[in-house]
Amino acid sequence: MHRGGFLIIFLVITGLTLLLDWYVYNGLRTLTKGWSSLRWKQVLLWGYLVLSIGVTVLFLIGLGSFSTARGMTPYHEWILSFFLTFFITKIIFSLVLLIGDTGRLLYGVGDNIINHGKKENIPYFPSRRKFISEIAVLVAAVPFISLLYGMFKGKYDYKLHRETLYFDDLPEAFDGFTITQISDIHSGSFDNSAAVQRGIDMAKAQKSDLFVFTGDLVNNAAWEIEPYIGHFKQLKAPFGQFSILGNHDYGDYIQWNSPEEKAANLEELKGQHTKLDYRLMLDENVELEKNGQKINLIGVQNWGRGFIQIGDLDKALKGVDKDAFKILLSHDPTHWEEKVRYHETKIHLTLAGHTHGAQFGVETAGLRWSPVQYRYLDWAGLAEQNGRKLYVNRGFGFLAFSGRVGIWPEITVITLKKNKVTA
Repeated sequence: MHRGGFLIIFLVITGLTLLLDWYVYNGLRTLTKGWSSLRWKQVLLWGYLVLSIGVTVLFLIGLGSFSTARGMTPYHEWILSFFLTFFITKIIFSLVLLIGDTGRLLYGVGDNIINHGKKENIPYFPSRRKFISEIAVLVAAVPFISLLYGMFKGKYDYKLHRETLYFDDLPEAFDGFTITQISDIHSGSFDNSAAVQRGIDMAKAQKSDLFVFTGDLVNNAAWEIEPYIGHFKQLKAPFGQFSILGNHDYGDYIQWNSPEEKAANLEELKGQHTKLDYRLMLDENVELEKNGQKINLIGVQNWGRGFIQIGDLDKALKGVDKDAFKILLSHDPTHWEEKVRYHETKIHLTLAGHTHGAQFGVETAGLRWSPVQYRYLDWAGLAEQNGRKLYVNRGFGFLAFSGRVGIWPEITVITLKKNKVTA
């Protein structure tokens, strides 16, 4: 991060958070009016200031960690997460106060207009009512509690998603073939190996025919996966374990001492896939055979809109029969949106990840929303166009915000089925 840019960000964040702290502090003063205990009033007011300003200071100190050689550590992610939790809570609290303050201003102006000359010293800004601060506390408690839950529980609350996908031209031998997919491990963010193991145990229990990993093994550096190789190496399947690279695996988001050091990191990371017993696919394909019939598994390097674009689909398809049944591993769903679904060669199923579902959102029977939908057309789950299917995994790990709220970490199990021809 350039020095001038860092200073601007520093000043903006400092100014905005201090302004919010001042506004919230005044709202809390209104809330504590009439409290019989002066001690508890001071505990609330001073406790709030110490916690809020303290978290902001710690966050600002670590603001430059993205550009360091190590990148963002779990410690920095925790500080960022607490900062975001306080920041969002303060915004919600302030918005409720602002609505109340706007109402009392309008009331004061209206009272002056209506009663001009009838009353003396009519205030344009009547005193804030205590119940407005009480409502603000109640409303702001919802995101505060939700974000804390996401940090302490949600980020390891693994969910199993099952999809049964039907195809007309699936070879008979692969009818009922199962695939377990995980994506976006981001091992550099983990802070609880026992919780990670629970997710791995869930994936192992599926006993699928094939295991695939669709990119972002690390946040930046190859060494991040080292403590977890023994964990993820447990994932085995009769037809093998296959993997690809994601945008974070190339080390583009931290500073390296030299281009050679960065290149060496990438080579080391490729070696980590070997240690995991994963076959890393770099713009290539492999045939999977069962009972004399075959399907093709294809893996490309990262290609994403707004991210590194070095994946070569045409190279990966070399030697593949045009009429063969094909499954593609491609980290970023925008590759499917812009290239795969329009390609002259039909690829039946693409498995992707990348979006994390923003690690925040709502997924219920009647509502499906995440802020990531304003960036990605296909951000989680199944999409289809012209008989070409895409499945986007919500991610196994987490990044930056050390938590998940509403969009939980995912293990996907896909069952391939052949459409039966009826007379």
